[in-house]
Amino acid sequence: MDRKIKFAVVGCGHIGKRHAEMISRNEEAELVALVDVKPKESLNLQQDAPFFSTLSELLESGIDIDVINIATPNGYHAEIALEVLGSGRHIVVEKPIALTKSDAEKIIYKALNVHKHVFAVMQNRYSPPSVWIKDLVESGKLGRIYMVQLNCYWNRDERYYKSGSWHGSKTLDGGTLFTQFSHFIDIMYWLFGDIKNISAKLMDHNHSALTEFEDSGFVNFDFVNGGSGCINFSTAVWNANLESSMTIIAENGSVKIGGQYMDKVEVCHVYDYTMPELAPTNPGNDYGAYKGSAQNHHYIIENVVNVLKGRSSITTNALEGLKVVEIIERIYQADKIFE
Repeated sequence: MDRKIKFAVVGCGHIGKRHAEMISRNEEAELVALVDVKPKESLNLQQDAPFFSTLSELLESGIDIDVINIATPNGYHAEIALEVLGSGRHIVVEKPIALTKSDAEKIIYKALNVHKHVFAVMQNRYSPPSVWIKDLVESGKLGRIYMVQLNCYWNRDERYYKSGSWHGSKTLDGGTLFTQFSHFIDIMYWLFGDIKNISAKLMDHNHSALTEFEDSGFVNFDFVNGGSGCINFSTAVWNANLESSMTIIAENGSVKIGGQYMDKVEVCHVYDYTMPELAPTNPGNDYGAYKGSAQNHHYIIENVVNVLKGRSSITTNALEGLKVVEIIERIYQADKIFE
């Protein structure tokens, strides 16, 4: 209980640096190593931790490590997760935990066999509007859920899909729903459960020279627990993000959470209910330092520390991470029906 939890971070890009920063800020955590295939001098690292060029070098170094955070391109998550679990460490995996349900199942199976934790990074759950709507839905005050509409309209152009980057690659990125919008699909699943009867139409409006997959889509489905839903998404929005929003039409009222990152409660009209004042949400920016809820990564590190010290349960467990991967995979499969 008294010693610090020792972390290493694999992948020192934008989000990996964020993980390293949040570990360094936590008084009960210690950053003991960093790993990246790029030369250390090219990464502009702020933390003076031992640096390794490969995961194998790190694992063979003998450094004492409790947890390894995986912040590499999506396509490497499963392979690295399995290797780290095999070494006897807990893992924190950036979204998505894998690009296929099959690979996600392998991670969970391995973790169960070696008795190690898998922490799936879904930091949007910590934003004040997310915490509030979770409480409201679970309280039953909304009554039966009739309809849920998830709108995700962002700009991702050549400023994001830079030449030589893994972004835009089918094998490393996976697709728009995996990299851009899996956080919001996670929130929807977290609130309303699994979906069925999926139909989807995916399109590529202006990304054919930038990505190997769709930039837009319409998805319709029913919730297993009752009610219907849809996801409308696009990264073809000109110049800047438009919104990420969730509208809920229910028996006893209507709610809409909006803003660029689903970070503002825009409508709360519910029978016999007064909305409480929420804590402010960290502002997001489009192509700047940390987008939207990336500021919430400190909650992820706190949760890891608290779980390993026996003080709380995992905020987003591996099975929930798997379900998000499975839902996205089923959406992509549904589109193929109409090709």
